[in-house]
Amino acid sequence: MKDFKSILSDLDQRKFSPIYFLVGERETFFVDLIASKIENTVLSDEEKAFNQSILYGKDVTIEDVIGQAKQYPMMSEHRVIIVREAQSLLKTLDSLSSYVEQPQQSTILVFCIKYKKMDGRQKVTKLLKKEAVYFETKPLYDNQVPQWIFETLSASGFSIAPKASEMLVEFLGNNLSHIYKELEKLQHVLPKGSKITPEHVEENIGISKDFNNFELTKAIGVKDEVKAQQIVAYFAQNSKNHPILLTTAQLNSFFNKLLRYHALKDKSQSSAARALGVNPYFVKDYSFAAQKYSMKKASQAISLIREVDLKGKGVNSNQISNGDLLKELLVKLMR
Repeated sequence: MKDFKSILSDLDQRKFSPIYFLVGERETFFVDLIASKIENTVLSDEEKAFNQSILYGKDVTIEDVIGQAKQYPMMSEHRVIIVREAQSLLKTLDSLSSYVEQPQQSTILVFCIKYKKMDGRQKVTKLLKKEAVYFETKPLYDNQVPQWIFETLSASGFSIAPKASEMLVEFLGNNLSHIYKELEKLQHVLPKGSKITPEHVEENIGISKDFNNFELTKAIGVKDEVKAQQIVAYFAQNSKNHPILLTTAQLNSFFNKLLRYHALKDKSQSSAARALGVNPYFVKDYSFAAQKYSMKKASQAISLIREVDLKGKGVNSNQISNGDLLKELLVKLMR
């Protein structure tokens, strides 16, 4: 992430490199964001007509790209060449080596590689890492996404309540492109400087603040059977938006962290938050749950959840509905 921020900072300061090589094997959001920033900010609208080209790897050769990159800009300081779907050119990428060694300084050449892994043994890969701005993005883990949401909003003058952030992660997972679009939607409808609340998320994105996996986990943690049953009943009626495997994954994660919480010597809020990899706001949920579930009970809960997870995948399910599986799980967890 530091490299990503550094690249954006340099672009904001108009510190440009002749070559940007952007790789996203599984997570492509940052590749798109950097390329879009270069496309939209380096040249003025008047300059773009003669000095900006968007190419597609499947339609061109490396020689075509180099030929365009060597051209001088017209009535502009820079020429911008962006090669999208550049993974189609990987087999002939060695032909780029001579240009990487002596690039046209007035050209900003951007390669966008998606869903492919670079061969670090290749000479051209080593050369790009040495001579160009080489950025290879890795997916964020689910527990890293809330911090990314916080930082993204902070950069735009917004903040977000921890629960609202968790709602987005639960509903959208670690798909940063989808989350970013929803954050943009929220920023368009709310005044700058606003703190995004669960109510804002519910009203503008359609994620229920009361009936979600976060609230279900919280209810189970304090053994609030009435609320937990209400949420499970809602899930049963809206199974498409609340798949059982997402619920079991959330519950499994919670009880595994609860076991770790039990084992902590220092259970202070800040220390426990670091150890569990959660926002300090949520440490109290583990503190309350620890009073209801001993280490033995938490271990048993994990076994029960995994059993339901397998049934949800069709293993020994006997055609029991997902709603009934969750109701049965609740009964066992609340004992």
